[in-house]
Amino acid sequence: MEVTGRRPHATRFVCITLLLLVTLAQSFYLPGVAPQDFLKGDLLKVKVNKLTSVKTQLPYSYYSLPFCKPKKIVDSAENLGEVLRGDRIENSPYVFKMREPQMCNVVCRITLDAKEAKEFKEKIDDAYRVNMILDNLPLVVPYKRADIDSLIYQHGFDVGYKLQYAGSTDAKYFIQNHLAFTVKYHKDEETDAARIVGFEVRPFSVKHGYGGKWDGKNRLTTCDPHAKRTVTSSESPQEVEDKMEIIFTYDVDFEESEIKWASRWDTYLYMADDQIHWFSIVNSLMIVLFLSGMVAMIMLRTLYRDISQYNQLETQEEAQEETGWKLVHGDVFRPPTNSDLLCVYVGTGVQFFGMILVTMIFAALGFLSPSNRGGLMTAMLLLWVFMGLFAGYSSARLYKMFKGTEWKKITLQTAFMFPGVLFVIFFVLNALIWGEESSGAVPFGTMIALVLLWFGISVPLVFVGSYVGFKKPAIENPVKTNKIPRQIPEQPWYMKPICSILIGGILPFGAVFIELFFILTSIWLNQFYYIFGFLFIVFVILIVTCAEITIVLCYFQLCSEDYLWWWRSYLTAASSSLYLFLYAAFYFFTRLNITKPVSGILYFGYMLIGSYAFFVLTGTIGFYASFWFTRLIYSSVKID
Repeated sequence: MEVTGRRPHATRFVCITLLLLVTLAQSFYLPGVAPQDFLKGDLLKVKVNKLTSVKTQLPYSYYSLPFCKPKKIVDSAENLGEVLRGDRIENSPYVFKMREPQMCNVVCRITLDAKEAKEFKEKIDDAYRVNMILDNLPLVVPYKRADIDSLIYQHGFDVGYKLQYAGSTDAKYFIQNHLAFTVKYHKDEETDAARIVGFEVRPFSVKHGYGGKWDGKNRLTTCDPHAKRTVTSSESPQEVEDKMEIIFTYDVDFEESEIKWASRWDTYLYMADDQIHWFSIVNSLMIVLFLSGMVAMIMLRTLYRDISQYNQLETQEEAQEETGWKLVHGDVFRPPTNSDLLCVYVGTGVQFFGMILVTMIFAALGFLSPSNRGGLMTAMLLLWVFMGLFAGYSSARLYKMFKGTEWKKITLQTAFMFPGVLFVIFFVLNALIWGEESSGAVPFGTMIALVLLWFGISVPLVFVGSYVGFKKPAIENPVKTNKIPRQIPEQPWYMKPICSILIGGILPFGAVFIELFFILTSIWLNQFYYIFGFLFIVFVILIVTCAEITIVLCYFQLCSEDYLWWWRSYLTAASSSLYLFLYAAFYFFTRLNITKPVSGILYFGYMLIGSYAFFVLTGTIGFYASFWFTRLIYSSVKID
């Protein structure tokens, strides 16, 4: 009766909570995603971001070059992900008025010295691009590709270019000092307010001329708003040399667009080659169907026959003539060598799996859109930290099953081994970036914040998870383990550990390598990657492939009376990380144009981190699949 009496209070509480959530949801926007309305004449402030290059992979602050500066440079607040990406967002002297076109506005005039000219030439040589932002939209240069009808958008514009004239041995460097901006807007007919839906530029190199002595108010002869003379080409380009005078100018035009604010990112994220993604998924599904057929054959035909036969043998006198996987039942659950290390790697894999799964779900639902710069990396870092709870729990449960007693030792190893290796590699790479004076170097304060996240949140959560996991009753094995280990017969060459492990990694890698190409392109060639729907399907295919190939090879291993399956099952799926790293090396030499040694070290350093993470992820999937499989088959037979 007491329970019934409390129900109205519980119902009321639930209703109030739901009402509050609905109210909050109505007034809630994701950071950086709230629309902003502009009336005619409202100020539009352009922000500048880092200079980027696909040749060096080293970002630099916009004002590391002697561009025109505002009276006071103000840094925009950046989240953790933006800082780690090397974003440095600052104000600029480019200021527009909404729906008020401007022609040939002079930003500033500078005279280069030898050092500044050298800096510009180096950045032009390394194909650096200028990135700007207006109303949270990145600046793009539209261009038409020959093979498709629609426009393709390229991030930012080149600092400049170099040309070699006929009969000359030296190349001349030219800077793009005139910017023709186009701001696209969608207008509300009722309120006359407008929202920005596009930010494009056509850059030109123009050696501006003017009459008389420069006083800041001179009329230019090369472009003049009074004479309606505008820049349309780079016929007389502005050279970069010592003591050279450069005048920076810009036009801005406003263009009404049918694109609504909610769809303004669609043009940026348009994939011209989405049929390749479908091909990738169909290709991966073929692999999955092939493996599923093999697993089904083993489970339905072979195992069913084996288990029926073994159970019948128990009633006859033929039991002593047992062969195959049942023969090793007394050794199959014997703890492996280096069982502590296996527990640590399994726990870390669970942590990584949880982080990837939740991140992909959020990304596929649209919570981590590119408009929220750095959101993806911030989410992954925070999820990694909080998934420490599951890492500790998984490693402690497995450790207790192996009859371990020192749970604190295994907890410390789980909390520090994988993140420690990553932190050391990251610290070395960051020191190299810092040596190059790049904005991509993580500041000391951010490094401290990362360490605090690790020691202050992740490590305690690993301990909590381990404590809960170790307090639970130990996992009982379906069969007893013999005191004396059985001798393993000589194995054929194709069942040797190194051979079966390397074979096992080919199919999981084959299921993801096409999608991997697009991921590498987005990371190293500064392109948007926003096809998380495809990626989530590929991730599910990867899980199934890792699980099935490991089960198949584990079954063959047990049938050949080799019961050392613990580490083999982990390494079979994890070997796909070796193929991932080899593919990354192939991509480096065939697709990238990196020439600087530091940039090459950065590439292989970050790909080593990625491959190591892939190692623990796929290895853990394979291990748990084999763990479930062995427990299933040995609990299905009668054993005295």
